[in-house]
Amino acid sequence: MATRTRRPTRRAHDERGRADERAALITKIKADFDDRLARMAADPGQWVEFIDHVAGFGARYSLGNQILLLVQAAERGITPRYFLPFGRRDGSTGWRAHQRFVRTGEKAFKIWAPVRRRPTEAQAAASVAAGRRVPRDPDGRPSLRLAGFALANTFELSQTDGEPFAPPTIVGRRRRHRRVAGPPALLTGQDPTGVYDDLVALLAAAGYQYALVPAGSGYLGTGTGVTVHRGTSRQVQVRDDIDPAQRTKTVAHELAHIRCGHTDQPGVVAHRGRQETEAESVAHIVLRAVGLDTAAYSDAYVFGWADGDMDLVKDCAETVLRTARQILDDLTPADPERPDEPHRVNPAAVDSAAEATAPPADHPDPTGTYAEQEVA
Repeated sequence: MATRTRRPTRRAHDERGRADERAALITKIKADFDDRLARMAADPGQWVEFIDHVAGFGARYSLGNQILLLVQAAERGITPRYFLPFGRRDGSTGWRAHQRFVRTGEKAFKIWAPVRRRPTEAQAAASVAAGRRVPRDPDGRPSLRLAGFALANTFELSQTDGEPFAPPTIVGRRRRHRRVAGPPALLTGQDPTGVYDDLVALLAAAGYQYALVPAGSGYLGTGTGVTVHRGTSRQVQVRDDIDPAQRTKTVAHELAHIRCGHTDQPGVVAHRGRQETEAESVAHIVLRAVGLDTAAYSDAYVFGWADGDMDLVKDCAETVLRTARQILDDLTPADPERPDEPHRVNPAAVDSAAEATAPPADHPDPTGTYAEQEVA
């Protein structure tokens, strides 16, 4: 009897085609990421340009997604402003929550989104038997845990129609909070942000005394500001004769040194150029996000630059983005009325974005740069 050869079904053929498309897309994403890193490592001007883009987004994206979105936007010739997924069918998340809808035929932007799964009781028992702790929800079920990353769809504001929408900003959120918390202490002069006192408070919370001192006195030398960590002494000093806007920027710069870990080893300067590049970049991102658009200057030009070291620049960029996000979170109270605002976790948006991809899990982030603080 002749053996019949089973032909692949149309469904299997389509699934194989989609898998091939995903593989090709992932390969392109990795190549684009490496290309952008290589250019940043070779030219300090590319670093400055990158940091300026990051400042425009308010540091709400991880390094991998930041580059991924910028590359896609450049290919389409658009200046991106704000991204969200479609949203859940009940209208509780994404663009649907804002009564806006993606136009038919619009091509989605891709980002890496975390995918979370709830272990079964059998899996939880196996983890406990292996000596691993299994977190549980208040109802006793094993908690959701990160299972991998998947490419998810998100759409830019220009791809949508519907109710008027103003991209939420950190400036706006701070203003709404002030209306609730009472009148702010007003600053005079050229600083429009109102964050000076908050930045000084963050210095105090980190264990540093703060003082305005005459130029050239104390530890200042020829600088406008300095952070000192010697023995039990922790001080930040800033010149007392500089304009309010510069004073705020200098305080942000010194706080960035502390948050980036530059003071963790007193007396040790691992790479002065890199430390100044990181601190200045963080200050630029933070202050632009709160309404003070400083020049996109960076001490990248004294970094050396990086002698083409992509890993070094990647680590530098991750440090800058992580630190800027942390400071912005500390400066900006959460707004329960706008859960999908920049740089804060929105689990519903994560879930709805991740559900749009397949396979939904067990996929590492190929760039190694995803940070769970954000998903558009």
